[in-house]
Amino acid sequence: MQKSSTGTRVGSRHDDQTGARRGGRTVNRQVLADHVYEELLTALMDGRLEPGAAVSIDGTARELDVSPTPVREALARLEHTGMVRRVALKGYRVAPVFTREDFAELMEARLAIEPVNARLACARLTPERLAELEQAVSDLKAAPRGPSFAEYKDYLEADERFHQLIAQQTGNQFMVAAYAALGGQVQRFRLFGGVGITDAEYAIAEHQSVLDAFSTGDPGKAEAAMEDHVQKVRARAIADAPAD
Repeated sequence: MQKSSTGTRVGSRHDDQTGARRGGRTVNRQVLADHVYEELLTALMDGRLEPGAAVSIDGTARELDVSPTPVREALARLEHTGMVRRVALKGYRVAPVFTREDFAELMEARLAIEPVNARLACARLTPERLAELEQAVSDLKAAPRGPSFAEYKDYLEADERFHQLIAQQTGNQFMVAAYAALGGQVQRFRLFGGVGITDAEYAIAEHQSVLDAFSTGDPGKAEAAMEDHVQKVRARAIADAPAD
């Protein structure tokens, strides 16, 4: 993880005072937390923070030249995704790699939630939301897919955005919350591999099939296409999962 290359140190007292004078303290704090989150996420996804490793709040703050506050906020966000865990009296540690059982349980949950999301969303589909789904698939196709997180993070963002848009279109707050609980865990199974995206050809075709089903306006077809996608993702994930 590298320190900011900007002239003013990230999180310096000058930054905080300027933000306060301009009424932007909250904005600056959020910018810092987002910066730290991205740095930690990159280190996790690239495997520089290994499974089980301790993540020091003070050490990370020194390395990134920020105060401990945005580091705590970033780690709390990462804890919600399952990528780090808070251990009583020991602080934060990097989560272990998914086992085959973990993969199976995660995909079982996705199969219970995402096909239903697709059916509900298709029944409530608007032209504007369809256009957003089309853009997400277009971005997925265009995104680079190299071995480092910097090279494939746009691919993951487009993938996640596609599924989030569908969840949001259900109009059901509980379905949205259920999907949100899975979001980070879906990313987590890619951790520590260092090989980037290996199933893009298949995944892109499956997202296109889901989009095509939405375009028909038939909720049943949308549900079936999403179920087929998640089933295939599960098969690929379990095949690639580390041995227990």
